[in-house]
Amino acid sequence: MFTSQTSSFQDSIDVEERDADFDNEEIMGYNQKAQQLNCYYSIYFYQSTRSEAADDKMARSHRRTESTTTEDDFSLSLVDTSLPPEAEPELRCYISRRLSKGALLGGMGNIATVELSVPEQAVGCYCCLLEQERSPGQAEGEGSGDYVVCFLGGSEKGLNLYPLEGEELELDKYVQGLQNSLSPELQNLETEIRPYLSRWYEESVMHIYRVVQLVQGNISYLLHAALSHAHVEVIGADERTKADVARFIKAASLQGLVQEDTTASLCKAISEDSHSDLVIDCSTAPPTLTNTVSNRFCDDWNQAFLNAAERCNPFLLRQILENFKLKAIQDMNNLKRFIGQAEMSHYALFRCCLFLQSCGTGDVLLQNARAEHSGLPEACSIIRVLEEFLSEQAQGTVH
Repeated sequence: MFTSQTSSFQDSIDVEERDADFDNEEIMGYNQKAQQLNCYYSIYFYQSTRSEAADDKMARSHRRTESTTTEDDFSLSLVDTSLPPEAEPELRCYISRRLSKGALLGGMGNIATVELSVPEQAVGCYCCLLEQERSPGQAEGEGSGDYVVCFLGGSEKGLNLYPLEGEELELDKYVQGLQNSLSPELQNLETEIRPYLSRWYEESVMHIYRVVQLVQGNISYLLHAALSHAHVEVIGADERTKADVARFIKAASLQGLVQEDTTASLCKAISEDSHSDLVIDCSTAPPTLTNTVSNRFCDDWNQAFLNAAERCNPFLLRQILENFKLKAIQDMNNLKRFIGQAEMSHYALFRCCLFLQSCGTGDVLLQNARAEHSGLPEACSIIRVLEEFLSEQAQGTVH
Protein backbone atom coordinates (compact mmCIF):
# COMPACT_ATOMS: atom_id res chain seq x y z
CA MET A 1 0.00 0.00 0.00
CA PHE A 2 2.81 2.37 0.84
CA THR A 3 4.82 1.72 -2.33
CA SER A 4 1.82 2.45 -4.53
CA GLN A 5 1.79 6.05 -3.31
CA THR A 6 5.22 6.90 -4.66
CA SER A 7 6.51 6.35 -8.17
CA SER A 8 9.66 4.29 -8.55
CA PHE A 9 13.00 5.88 -9.25
CA GLN A 10 13.30 3.98 -12.51
CA ASP A 11 9.98 5.40 -13.72
CA SER A 12 11.15 8.92 -12.98
CA ILE A 13 14.36 8.65 -15.00
CA ASP A 14 12.99 6.50 -17.81
CA VAL A 15 12.36 9.34 -20.22
CA GLU A 16 11.34 7.00 -23.04
CA GLU A 17 8.24 5.89 -21.12
CA ARG A 18 6.83 9.30 -20.22
CA ASP A 19 4.27 11.07 -22.41
CA ALA A 20 6.02 14.44 -22.07
CA ASP A 21 9.40 13.04 -23.07
CA PHE A 22 11.11 12.05 -26.28
CA ASP A 23 9.95 8.98 -28.14
CA ASN A 24 12.32 6.09 -28.82
CA GLU A 25 12.87 6.94 -32.47
CA GLU A 26 13.82 10.51 -31.61
CA ILE A 27 16.31 9.43 -28.96
CA MET A 28 17.84 6.85 -31.30
CA GLY A 29 18.27 9.58 -33.89
CA TYR A 30 20.20 11.69 -31.41
CA ASN A 31 22.42 8.72 -30.52
CA GLN A 32 23.37 8.28 -34.17
CA LYS A 33 24.05 11.96 -34.79
CA ALA A 34 26.01 12.54 -31.58
CA GLN A 35 27.80 15.89 -31.84
CA GLN A 36 26.84 16.30 -35.51
CA LEU A 37 23.45 17.73 -34.55
CA ASN A 38 22.94 20.72 -36.83
CA CYS A 39 21.47 24.03 -35.79
CA TYR A 40 20.53 27.05 -37.89
CA TYR A 41 19.31 30.61 -37.65
CA SER A 42 17.54 33.12 -39.88
CA ILE A 43 16.65 36.76 -39.44
CA TYR A 44 14.16 38.67 -41.59
CA PHE A 45 13.19 42.29 -41.98
CA TYR A 46 9.44 42.62 -41.53
CA GLN A 47 7.53 45.73 -42.56
CA SER A 48 3.85 46.41 -42.84
CA THR A 49 2.89 47.84 -46.22
CA ARG A 50 -0.41 49.20 -44.94
CA SER A 51 -0.49 52.91 -44.11
CA GLU A 52 -2.61 53.78 -41.13
CA ALA A 53 -3.27 56.61 -38.73
CA ALA A 54 -2.01 56.32 -35.16
CA ASP A 55 -5.52 56.35 -33.72
CA ASP A 56 -6.42 53.31 -35.88
CA LYS A 57 -3.54 51.29 -34.55
CA MET A 58 -5.37 49.56 -31.75
CA ALA A 59 -8.28 48.57 -33.98
CA ARG A 60 -5.93 47.08 -36.56
CA SER A 61 -4.03 45.14 -33.90
CA HIS A 62 -7.31 43.63 -32.77
CA ARG A 63 -8.24 42.66 -36.33
CA ARG A 64 -4.84 41.11 -36.83
CA THR A 65 -5.23 38.77 -33.88
CA GLU A 66 -8.41 37.59 -35.57
CA SER A 67 -6.40 36.50 -38.60
CA THR A 68 -7.76 39.14 -40.98
CA THR A 69 -4.33 40.25 -42.16
CA THR A 70 -3.31 38.96 -45.58
CA GLU A 71 0.11 38.37 -47.10
CA ASP A 72 -0.33 41.60 -49.09
CA ASP A 73 -0.24 43.58 -45.84
CA PHE A 74 3.48 43.10 -45.19
CA SER A 75 6.84 42.39 -46.75
CA LEU A 76 9.34 39.88 -45.42
CA SER A 77 12.91 40.06 -46.68
CA LEU A 78 15.92 37.97 -45.71
CA VAL A 79 18.67 39.68 -43.73
CA ASP A 80 20.92 36.74 -42.92
CA THR A 81 20.70 32.95 -42.51
CA SER A 82 22.80 29.85 -41.97
CA LEU A 83 20.26 27.61 -43.70
CA PRO A 84 21.06 25.89 -46.99
CA PRO A 85 19.87 27.95 -50.02
CA GLU A 86 17.09 25.50 -50.84
CA ALA A 87 15.71 25.53 -47.27
CA GLU A 88 15.51 29.28 -46.62
CA PRO A 89 12.58 30.04 -49.00
CA GLU A 90 10.65 27.20 -47.36
CA LEU A 91 11.17 28.75 -43.95
CA ARG A 92 10.17 32.18 -45.27
CA CYS A 93 6.90 30.75 -46.59
CA TYR A 94 6.24 29.21 -43.19
CA ILE A 95 6.87 32.51 -41.38
CA SER A 96 4.68 34.38 -43.86
CA ARG A 97 1.80 32.05 -43.09
CA ARG A 98 2.31 32.59 -39.37
CA LEU A 99 2.38 36.35 -39.80
CA SER A 100 -0.71 36.39 -42.01
CA LYS A 101 -2.61 34.59 -39.24
CA GLY A 102 -1.35 36.94 -36.54
CA ALA A 103 0.38 34.00 -34.84
CA LEU A 104 3.60 35.89 -34.01
CA LEU A 105 3.31 38.32 -31.12
CA GLY A 106 5.99 40.87 -30.35
CA GLY A 107 8.66 39.59 -27.95
CA MET A 108 6.96 36.22 -27.41
CA GLY A 109 8.47 33.39 -29.39
CA ASN A 110 6.64 30.22 -30.29
CA ILE A 111 7.97 26.79 -31.17
CA ALA A 112 6.77 24.33 -33.79
CA THR A 113 8.05 21.57 -36.04
CA VAL A 114 8.89 22.56 -39.61
CA GLU A 115 9.86 20.40 -42.57
CA LEU A 116 12.69 21.89 -44.60
CA SER A 117 15.29 20.78 -47.12
CA VAL A 118 17.88 20.09 -44.44
CA PRO A 119 19.51 16.77 -43.44
CA GLU A 120 17.11 16.41 -40.50
CA GLN A 121 14.06 17.13 -42.73
CA ALA A 122 11.91 17.98 -39.69
CA VAL A 123 13.39 20.29 -37.02
CA GLY A 124 12.21 22.32 -34.08
CA CYS A 125 11.75 25.97 -35.05
CA TYR A 126 11.62 28.90 -32.65
CA CYS A 127 10.26 32.15 -34.14
CA CYS A 128 10.05 35.55 -32.49
CA LEU A 129 8.88 38.94 -33.75
CA LEU A 130 11.16 41.67 -32.45
CA GLU A 131 9.34 44.97 -32.60
CA GLN A 132 11.41 48.13 -32.87
CA GLU A 133 10.67 51.20 -30.81
CA ARG A 134 8.71 53.92 -32.58
CA SER A 135 8.31 57.58 -31.85
CA PRO A 136 4.97 58.71 -30.32
CA GLY A 137 2.24 58.83 -32.95
CA GLN A 138 4.23 56.82 -35.47
CA ALA A 139 2.11 54.10 -37.06
CA GLU A 140 3.34 50.56 -37.62
CA GLY A 141 3.69 50.99 -41.37
CA GLU A 142 5.81 54.13 -41.04
CA GLY A 143 9.57 54.41 -40.64
CA SER A 144 11.68 51.45 -39.63
CA GLY A 145 10.24 47.97 -39.62
CA ASP A 146 10.57 45.03 -37.26
CA TYR A 147 12.55 41.79 -37.35
CA VAL A 148 11.65 38.12 -37.22
CA VAL A 149 14.32 35.89 -35.67
CA CYS A 150 14.26 32.09 -36.10
CA PHE A 151 16.35 29.41 -34.42
CA LEU A 152 16.19 25.86 -35.77
CA GLY A 153 17.62 22.68 -34.31
CA GLY A 154 16.73 19.57 -32.39
CA SER A 155 13.01 19.03 -32.00
CA GLU A 156 9.91 20.94 -30.95
CA LYS A 157 9.82 18.95 -27.70
CA GLY A 158 13.47 19.68 -27.08
CA LEU A 159 13.20 23.45 -27.52
CA ASN A 160 10.11 23.56 -25.31
CA LEU A 161 12.17 22.25 -22.40
CA TYR A 162 13.79 25.64 -21.82
CA PRO A 163 11.31 27.82 -19.93
CA LEU A 164 12.05 30.57 -17.43
CA GLU A 165 9.89 31.88 -14.61
CA GLY A 166 6.48 33.02 -15.79
CA GLU A 167 6.69 30.58 -18.76
CA GLU A 168 9.02 32.91 -20.64
CA LEU A 169 11.35 30.92 -22.85
CA GLU A 170 15.09 31.09 -22.38
CA LEU A 171 15.27 31.70 -26.12
CA ASP A 172 13.04 34.77 -25.66
CA LYS A 173 15.61 36.17 -23.27
CA TYR A 174 18.42 35.42 -25.69
CA VAL A 175 16.65 37.10 -28.60
CA GLN A 176 15.96 40.19 -26.51
CA GLY A 177 19.71 40.56 -26.09
CA LEU A 178 19.80 41.37 -29.80
CA GLN A 179 17.28 44.21 -29.56
CA ASN A 180 19.73 47.09 -29.18
CA SER A 181 21.97 45.84 -31.98
CA LEU A 182 19.30 45.99 -34.68
CA SER A 183 18.94 49.04 -36.87
CA PRO A 184 17.68 49.69 -40.43
CA GLU A 185 21.25 50.08 -41.72
CA LEU A 186 22.54 46.85 -40.06
CA GLN A 187 26.12 48.06 -40.34
CA ASN A 188 27.06 45.68 -37.53
CA LEU A 189 25.67 42.59 -39.24
CA GLU A 190 29.02 40.80 -39.57
CA THR A 191 30.63 42.12 -36.38
CA GLU A 192 27.75 41.74 -33.88
CA ILE A 193 24.49 40.33 -35.21
CA ARG A 194 25.73 37.29 -37.13
CA PRO A 195 28.11 36.10 -34.38
CA TYR A 196 25.35 36.56 -31.78
CA LEU A 197 22.82 34.58 -33.81
CA SER A 198 25.39 31.88 -34.52
CA ARG A 199 25.94 31.32 -30.78
CA TRP A 200 22.28 30.70 -29.88
CA TYR A 201 22.69 26.93 -29.55
CA GLU A 202 25.91 27.15 -27.54
CA GLU A 203 24.54 29.81 -25.19
CA SER A 204 20.92 28.73 -24.76
CA VAL A 205 21.03 24.94 -25.03
CA MET A 206 24.50 23.57 -24.29
CA HIS A 207 25.11 25.01 -20.80
CA ILE A 208 23.74 21.98 -18.92
CA TYR A 209 25.87 19.67 -21.08
CA ARG A 210 28.97 21.76 -20.34
CA VAL A 211 28.34 21.59 -16.57
CA VAL A 212 27.94 17.81 -16.63
CA GLN A 213 31.14 17.53 -18.65
CA LEU A 214 32.87 19.82 -16.15
CA VAL A 215 32.03 17.97 -12.92
CA GLN A 216 31.39 14.49 -14.36
CA GLY A 217 30.51 12.04 -11.56
CA ASN A 218 30.20 14.86 -9.02
CA ILE A 219 26.92 16.09 -10.48
CA SER A 220 25.05 14.77 -7.41
CA TYR A 221 26.66 17.47 -5.25
CA LEU A 222 25.26 20.18 -7.51
CA LEU A 223 21.83 18.55 -7.50
CA HIS A 224 21.84 18.42 -3.69
CA ALA A 225 22.96 22.03 -3.45
CA ALA A 226 20.15 23.08 -5.79
CA LEU A 227 17.45 21.24 -3.83
CA SER A 228 18.72 22.45 -0.46
CA HIS A 229 19.18 26.10 -1.58
CA ALA A 230 22.90 25.97 -0.74
CA HIS A 231 25.17 28.61 -2.23
CA VAL A 232 27.56 27.40 -4.94
CA GLU A 233 30.78 29.30 -5.55
CA VAL A 234 32.92 28.74 -8.63
CA ILE A 235 36.54 29.86 -8.47
CA GLY A 236 39.40 29.69 -10.94
CA ALA A 237 37.03 29.71 -13.91
CA ASP A 238 36.02 32.10 -16.68
CA GLU A 239 32.74 34.00 -16.61
CA ARG A 240 31.06 31.62 -19.00
CA THR A 241 31.69 28.64 -16.74
CA LYS A 242 30.45 30.55 -13.71
CA ALA A 243 27.30 31.51 -15.59
CA ASP A 244 26.80 27.90 -16.75
CA VAL A 245 26.95 26.57 -13.18
CA ALA A 246 24.61 29.30 -11.92
CA ARG A 247 22.08 28.47 -14.64
CA PHE A 248 22.34 24.77 -13.89
CA ILE A 249 21.68 25.35 -10.19
CA LYS A 250 18.73 27.58 -11.00
CA ALA A 251 17.29 25.02 -13.44
CA ALA A 252 17.69 22.17 -10.92
CA SER A 253 16.28 24.06 -7.94
CA LEU A 254 12.64 24.25 -6.93
CA GLN A 255 12.74 28.03 -7.08
CA GLY A 256 9.30 29.30 -7.99
CA LEU A 257 7.72 25.95 -7.08
CA VAL A 258 7.86 26.32 -3.29
CA GLN A 259 6.42 29.17 -1.28
CA GLU A 260 8.49 32.35 -1.41
CA ASP A 261 8.62 32.72 2.38
CA THR A 262 9.85 29.13 2.66
CA THR A 263 12.60 29.80 0.12
CA ALA A 264 13.58 33.01 1.92
CA SER A 265 13.77 31.20 5.27
CA LEU A 266 15.93 28.45 3.82
CA CYS A 267 18.28 30.85 2.05
CA LYS A 268 18.68 32.92 5.22
CA ALA A 269 19.43 29.90 7.38
CA ILE A 270 21.91 28.49 4.89
CA SER A 271 23.65 31.83 4.28
CA GLU A 272 24.40 32.07 8.01
CA ASP A 273 26.39 28.86 7.75
CA SER A 274 29.37 29.55 5.48
CA HIS A 275 30.45 25.90 5.78
CA SER A 276 27.41 24.93 3.70
CA ASP A 277 28.75 26.66 0.57
CA LEU A 278 29.70 24.23 -2.18
CA VAL A 279 32.96 25.41 -3.73
CA ILE A 280 34.04 24.32 -7.22
CA ASP A 281 37.71 25.07 -7.89
CA CYS A 282 38.30 24.97 -11.63
CA SER A 283 42.01 25.80 -11.35
CA THR A 284 42.66 22.06 -11.16
CA ALA A 285 41.88 19.39 -13.72
CA PRO A 286 39.48 17.87 -12.98
CA PRO A 287 37.88 20.56 -10.78
CA THR A 288 38.10 20.13 -7.01
CA LEU A 289 34.85 20.29 -5.02
CA THR A 290 34.82 21.10 -1.30
CA ASN A 291 32.01 21.13 1.29
CA THR A 292 30.32 18.42 -0.73
CA VAL A 293 27.01 17.04 0.50
CA SER A 294 24.77 14.55 -1.25
CA ASN A 295 22.18 11.89 -0.48
CA ARG A 296 21.04 8.63 -1.99
CA PHE A 297 18.38 10.34 -4.12
CA CYS A 298 20.87 12.67 -5.82
CA ASP A 299 23.48 9.91 -6.15
CA ASP A 300 20.98 7.75 -8.01
CA TRP A 301 20.60 10.42 -10.71
CA ASN A 302 24.33 10.65 -11.42
CA GLN A 303 24.42 7.89 -14.00
CA ALA A 304 21.37 9.18 -15.86
CA PHE A 305 23.13 12.52 -16.44
CA LEU A 306 26.40 10.85 -17.44
CA ASN A 307 24.65 8.55 -19.90
CA ALA A 308 22.90 11.48 -21.59
CA ALA A 309 26.18 13.42 -21.74
CA GLU A 310 27.83 10.46 -23.47
CA ARG A 311 25.09 10.64 -26.10
CA CYS A 312 26.03 14.32 -26.60
CA ASN A 313 22.31 15.11 -26.36
CA PRO A 314 21.66 18.36 -24.47
CA PHE A 315 17.89 18.06 -24.95
CA LEU A 316 17.83 14.67 -23.25
CA LEU A 317 19.93 16.13 -20.43
CA ARG A 318 17.38 18.88 -19.92
CA GLN A 319 14.55 16.33 -19.89
CA ILE A 320 16.34 14.30 -17.24
CA LEU A 321 16.80 17.46 -15.18
CA GLU A 322 13.07 18.19 -15.43
CA ASN A 323 12.27 14.60 -14.38
CA PHE A 324 14.62 15.00 -11.42
CA LYS A 325 12.71 18.08 -10.29
CA LEU A 326 9.37 16.40 -10.84
CA LYS A 327 10.35 13.45 -8.64
CA ALA A 328 11.61 15.83 -5.93
CA ILE A 329 8.32 17.74 -6.03
CA GLN A 330 6.33 14.51 -5.78
CA ASP A 331 8.34 13.44 -2.74
CA MET A 332 7.92 16.85 -1.13
CA ASN A 333 4.15 16.77 -1.63
CA ASN A 334 4.00 13.23 -0.21
CA LEU A 335 5.88 14.31 2.91
CA LYS A 336 3.59 17.31 3.45
CA ARG A 337 0.57 15.03 3.21
CA PHE A 338 2.08 12.50 5.62
CA ILE A 339 2.96 15.21 8.14
CA GLY A 340 -0.63 16.46 8.08
CA GLN A 341 -1.89 12.92 8.65
CA ALA A 342 0.70 12.18 11.35
CA GLU A 343 -0.71 14.93 13.56
CA MET A 344 -3.78 12.72 14.04
CA SER A 345 -2.46 9.19 13.59
CA HIS A 346 0.54 7.27 14.93
CA TYR A 347 0.25 4.90 11.98
CA ALA A 348 0.60 7.84 9.61
CA LEU A 349 3.73 8.88 11.51
CA PHE A 350 5.10 5.35 11.01
CA ARG A 351 4.34 5.55 7.28
CA CYS A 352 6.08 8.92 7.18
CA CYS A 353 9.20 7.35 8.70
CA LEU A 354 9.14 4.56 6.16
CA PHE A 355 8.76 7.07 3.35
CA LEU A 356 11.75 9.13 4.52
CA GLN A 357 13.79 5.96 4.86
CA SER A 358 13.03 4.82 1.32
CA CYS A 359 13.00 8.07 -0.68
CA GLY A 360 16.72 8.81 -0.21
CA THR A 361 16.27 12.57 0.15
CA GLY A 362 14.84 12.86 3.64
CA ASP A 363 17.39 15.47 4.73
CA VAL A 364 16.33 17.93 2.03
CA LEU A 365 12.62 17.21 2.43
CA LEU A 366 12.71 17.82 6.18
CA GLN A 367 14.76 20.96 5.68
CA ASN A 368 12.07 22.35 3.39
CA ALA A 369 9.26 21.11 5.63
CA ARG A 370 10.83 22.71 8.72
CA ALA A 371 10.95 26.10 6.99
CA GLU A 372 7.45 25.80 5.59
CA HIS A 373 5.84 24.69 8.88
CA SER A 374 7.84 27.00 11.16
CA GLY A 375 4.67 28.67 12.44
CA LEU A 376 2.78 25.43 13.16
CA PRO A 377 3.76 23.92 16.55
CA GLU A 378 2.15 20.52 16.01
CA ALA A 379 3.80 20.07 12.62
CA CYS A 380 7.15 21.18 14.05
CA SER A 381 6.95 18.52 16.76
CA ILE A 382 6.27 15.88 14.10
CA ILE A 383 9.25 17.11 12.08
CA ARG A 384 11.52 16.90 15.16
CA VAL A 385 10.51 13.27 15.66
CA LEU A 386 11.23 12.56 12.00
CA GLU A 387 14.63 14.26 12.23
CA GLU A 388 15.53 12.13 15.24
CA PHE A 389 14.44 9.05 13.34
CA LEU A 390 16.65 9.90 10.34
CA SER A 391 19.57 10.68 12.65
CA GLU A 392 19.24 7.31 14.38
CA GLN A 393 19.01 5.56 11.02
CA ALA A 394 22.15 7.33 9.81
CA GLN A 395 24.08 6.36 12.96
CA GLY A 396 22.91 2.78 12.63
CA THR A 397 24.13 2.70 9.02
CA VAL A 398 27.55 4.03 10.03
CA HIS A 399 27.93 1.46 12.78
